[in-house]
Amino acid sequence: MTSGARDTTLALLAARSPDATVCPSEVARAIAPEHAWREAMPLVHAAVDRLFEEGHVRLSWQGRPLTGRAGPYRISRAISP
Repeated sequence: MTSGARDTTLALLAARSPDATVCPSEVARAIAPEHAWREAMPLVHAAVDRLFEEGHVRLSWQGRPLTGRAGPYRISRAISP
């Protein structure tokens, strides 16, 4: 269920400074039972893909913006216009 991953991603971002990032594994660890977070990663990736497509989040790696999710990435809030 991607809604849990979606809501958790947005909640983790909201709890941090506006320029902070979240690791996708943090989201997975927050929604999955202990030791099962890796199994939750496909749900997290799907939720992040949707949030990215909707313009709610940005993706980056090592400070460089990404045009989509591929390989390692960090999640941040989308810049408000």
